[in-house]
Parts: sequence; structure tokens; C-alpha cells
Amino acid sequence: GDIYKSHAFVSTSEEAAAASLKAGCDLGCWGEPDGMKAALKGGLIKEEDVDQALGRVLTARFRLGLFDPPERVPYAQIPVSANDTPEHAQLALKVARESIVVLKNDGVLPLDRTRIKRIAVMGLNATGESGAWVLVGNYNGTPSHMVPILDGIKAVAGTNVEVVYEPACSLVVPYGDTSGESRSEAMTRAVEEAKKADVVIYVGGLSPLLENEERGVPYDGFDNGDRTRIELPAVQTQALKALRDAGKPVIYVNCSGSAVAMPWEAENLAAIVQAWYPGQEGGTAVAEVLFGDVNPAGRLPVTFYRGTSDLPSFTDYSMTNRTYRYFNGKPLFAFGHGLSYTSFDYKSVKCDRTEAGPADTVHVSLEVANTGARDGDEVVQVYFRHMDSAAPQPREALCGFRRVTVAHGKSAGVDIDIPLERFRYWDVTKEKYVVEPGKYEILVGAASDDIRTRVPFSVSASK
Repeated sequence: GDIYKSHAFVSTSEEAAAASLKAGCDLGCWGEPDGMKAALKGGLIKEEDVDQALGRVLTARFRLGLFDPPERVPYAQIPVSANDTPEHAQLALKVARESIVVLKNDGVLPLDRTRIKRIAVMGLNATGESGAWVLVGNYNGTPSHMVPILDGIKAVAGTNVEVVYEPACSLVVPYGDTSGESRSEAMTRAVEEAKKADVVIYVGGLSPLLENEERGVPYDGFDNGDRTRIELPAVQTQALKALRDAGKPVIYVNCSGSAVAMPWEAENLAAIVQAWYPGQEGGTAVAEVLFGDVNPAGRLPVTFYRGTSDLPSFTDYSMTNRTYRYFNGKPLFAFGHGLSYTSFDYKSVKCDRTEAGPADTVHVSLEVANTGARDGDEVVQVYFRHMDSAAPQPREALCGFRRVTVAHGKSAGVDIDIPLERFRYWDVTKEKYVVEPGKYEILVGAASDDIRTRVPFSVSASK
């Protein structure tokens, strides 16, 4: 349906059916049968094409056991009691804890329960409908219970810390909305609460109700579920400025499924925590990170740019100036970035060889020392760079990583195997992946912009 209705790749349903079938799409979502019949009748496809697709779909169904008696199907033996177990909840909590990324911290984190008596939590993503949606994202199941971020903060803060809540402002404003009256009233209450608090935690960002496939949202900065710019909605930046001017430290918890440009926030707020859409136990995990019950070690899997102007036009399909691999500017927060409540040193970094063939594997080893006062996890990242390529190559590209737990004052050995096939690129002339011989660097560090050691390396020509 999208192929001809939304994307206008072709003009009719039968042309869309033929194009998708020939491209290897064996199973459709909606509207295909009539178009397929018309395509067959009109000679756009042959009956053998339909037979091939049908054969592959049925083969998959047979392999899944969908035509077998239930007693022969492993999936059918799983009882209802095996769903939504305490172990599943613990796994959800573990994943949330490990995914949260502390982007900035001027020392306000972790929060000290012995010194803080009153916390003002702000923002629609902290609770209510929006606070529930930001936990599960979309294309999601419905958990039997969820812990919104406000609830998590209240529970983890303890009985000696008072937690109050104000929504402060909406996440976005509709096109043409210039009144601002309700937002001003809400902000007045929020600022008054901020002045009475020891610290402010603003939970904002985006929402699956905004960034969502083909979802019509009449808001500034969004179009049919897509984002027309990457900046944090202006109404939230205005709110954060007012809260900062109240004179108390402001911690910003950003919920989003994609990168958000927030240069003012990065420059002016005490701390920024990237919570993503953290799942059913997300509120507990966020609170544990804020109070230091969990030492954060999440790392950015995408680049956070300073603004939409940093990126080429959306209609430019080249990779020039896109992603950390090709970006020439200075990102707001780099790929692989993430802070901890402790510190780590890298020692004795080495490769087991200085030259290898394109089908070989290189062994990288090092020692990671925890030089801080807390136990913590470090994510060692290995990148490669081709020094004299005849074809366009990334400035650097991740080829391996390892998360390791190190007690404070201790060291741990880290071993990472790098198959050199990860150095490959698509050769448009040869129409295949190749690993180009030549001089490389293997870069080992804590982020793409925090490289600690560079090791010269050569790839020999394949025999």
C-alpha cells in the first residue's frame, strides 16, 4: 500500500504488488491480494513468481510448526505461567539500568539523600499518560505493571526526602498556537515549586506519541510521525530556562527514541540524563542512577548533533557529514559517549600482531584500571581508520567493544577479538564487499571522541 499510496513509487496497486513481489517481499501487510490478482492478469508477474513467494511463506510456517499437532511444537509447551515472571521484571530492570546514559554532570549527581530534603519533579514525561508511553515506546506489548519516572524517584528517594510534582509545560505546541496562557500558569506554579526545592528534576524530551511511524501529529517540528528538525521543542527549552533562573540545580532527564539537539541545556544545566524509552521498570532504573544506587555506564549508540543545520538535506542520500563515521563537525555528544561516577585508565594496550590478512582475526588486549572511589562498569571501544584508502572510507568506525566491571582501586584485563572482515566496504566497481589492503590504525578508547591509544596496523593483500 505504501509503495503506491504514500511513497508514489508506482501509481497503481497492481504495479506495487509486482514491484514488491519481484523485490523479494513474500508477505504483505494489507491490501495486496486484489493488486496481486490484477498484476497476474495484466502480465506484470507470472504464476511462477507467486508460487515462489507462496512456497517460501509456507516453508517458514512449516518450520515454525504451525501445521503440526500442538504436542510436537516446542512453543505450544510454554505455559501461561512462564509469561511475565519476576525474572522477566528483573531482566527489564537490568536492561534499563545498563542503557541509561549520563551525558553531562557538573557534580550534582549522584544525589545525596542526607543533604537533599525536597525535590521538585517537573515535566509531562514523568507521570500520567505521557509518562507511561515513554516507558514502552511503540510497537510494544502492554506490561502488567509499569514504574513511571516520578514513581521511581519517590520510591528510591526514601522517606526523608519530600518529592513534589508539577507538569510545568507541554512537550510541544500545536501549529499556530500563540496564546501560551495555560503554559504560563503552569510555569508560574512550577517556578514557585522550584524555588522551594533543593534540586529540580525535569523529565521531558519526546514521546512515542510524537515520533511514531505515520502518526499524524499537528505539532511544530513534526510531520506525520517524522521529525522535521532535531532540536528539543522550544517550549521545553523556555521552561528549562525559567526553572534554571529559579536558582536551584536543574537535572534534565531526556526521554526519546532518537537524538535530540539541546545545546542550551548542555551549556547551562547541572546534569543531563538520556533515559530513552526505558521499559516497564524504567522509573526505578532512572531513579537509581540519579541517586547513585546504580553507577551509570550506558553509551550513546548514535551521535547527538548541535542542531539540524549540522546535517545535510534529508533528500541528500550520500553519507557525507552523516553519523560519527563521516561527520566533520563537533558533535554535542559523540557516538560512544557516556559518563560514570568513577574514572578509568587504560594501560598496556596492544595487538597480537602488526599485520594480517583480510580473512584473519586480530586480538586486542589491554588493562582497565578503576581510579575512582566507586565500583563501576567501563565500555572499552575499538575503532579502525584506513590511513591511505583509494576509496572513500569512514574517518573512524567501531569494530569491537567490551563492557567490563571493575572494582574501585582494582584493574581488569580486557580481550577483544576483531575479525578483519569488519574493515570491509562495498566496492561499487566489483559489486562486492572488500577489505582494502594498506595501512590502518586501531584506535582504543572510551568513546569515538575519547581515544586513549592508537596502534599502527597493516592489512596485507589476500592470496
